[in-house]
Amino acid sequence: MGMGFTIGGSRGTKDFRSGARRRGRTSECTAVAEYTGLWGWDVVPGARAAAPARECSCGHTSCGAPGAHPLALAPTVPAGATLDEVTETWSGYPGAAVLLPAGRSFDVIDVAEEAGRQALVRLERMGLPLGPVTATPDGRAQFFVAPGAAAGLPQLLYRMGWDDAGLDLRALGQGSYVTAPPSDFAGLGPTTWLRPPALDSAGDPPQARLLLGTLAYLCHRLRRA
Repeated sequence: MGMGFTIGGSRGTKDFRSGARRRGRTSECTAVAEYTGLWGWDVVPGARAAAPARECSCGHTSCGAPGAHPLALAPTVPAGATLDEVTETWSGYPGAAVLLPAGRSFDVIDVAEEAGRQALVRLERMGLPLGPVTATPDGRAQFFVAPGAAAGLPQLLYRMGWDDAGLDLRALGQGSYVTAPPSDFAGLGPTTWLRPPALDSAGDPPQARLLLGTLAYLCHRLRRA
């Protein structure tokens, strides 16, 4: 039997066995406090899924997004929260995944990881501004960009001539959540940083239009390969 976890304490969510729960609590809180205090992002406690069955800790057998959604009634830990404030909230949700709400401080452009890695090299070589970029265990790269990208993506793709190319590219905005490193994503493994946050970009991610041409081109090229 694999390692389990407990989420939600006495709030009626499902219990999983975890000998490491108490030991990991401090590192969880420290990670959350870094996101709120250093990078200025809101954080929401999220469900977890246990491999190999990917049974979601929310307790719903028909969960449509096991281990990849906020816990019911869990509060948002606001940007600027201190370690003490984070610990007070997170102690009620030990083992929860760290989720970052899109549409507030940032939106996300989501592409296949191979396209994302190639784009990073090109964009850095061109000296274009970049924000954080994550890699998910299901093979996606997620580029943090300025809020509003999700709403504006169809028009941007149309203006660039990529609107009918069938690209494996989407934007995540209001109502979507990003699983933050080092949390597990959907029982598949940890999310990691391809490009970690930095003080000069975490709070001021680039406009999507600056990255979209390169990302769209590489998505198109890989699709044709």
